[in-house]
Amino acid sequence: MGKKIFIGLSILLIGTLGVGCNKSEGANANTNANANDVAASPRPAPDNSEVMTTVDANGVKTETRTFRNNPRVAKVVVTTQNDQRTVRAYSPSGEEKEINDGGDALEATGDKIADAAGWVGDKGQQQPIKPKKAPKRLGRKRRMLAKKP
Repeated sequence: MGKKIFIGLSILLIGTLGVGCNKSEGANANTNANANDVAASPRPAPDNSEVMTTVDANGVKTETRTFRNNPRVAKVVVTTQNDQRTVRAYSPSGEEKEINDGGDALEATGDKIADAAGWVGDKGQQQPIKPKKAPKRLGRKRRMLAKKP
């Protein structure tokens, strides 16, 4: 009976070691995948924002400019792949729009980027709308029409 317990514990121990090895290999695979992405620490940018730059294993460069407190734009993502540049702006509500920034999305003001995206500022910044004139009362005209035979 002692021999059966020894064999059972040996199998259990080998199984536990096998699972442990698989977990460490998976962790190493994730570490290696993340090591392929090269990221620099964020750098300050104009208009109370910061820019984070990453380059993945395929050579795609992604520059993300995050605005800290702009009411019209939350972030701008500039992606460069094979000399092809794509610029996407994101509003605080999550709306996303591709824009033509003229090459200065990482330095332009948040308002300039929001204007390029076509996002309207808050109501305090909009031009006031003149109210329409109220229609004239038609009571007299109706009375005159009612009197005619």
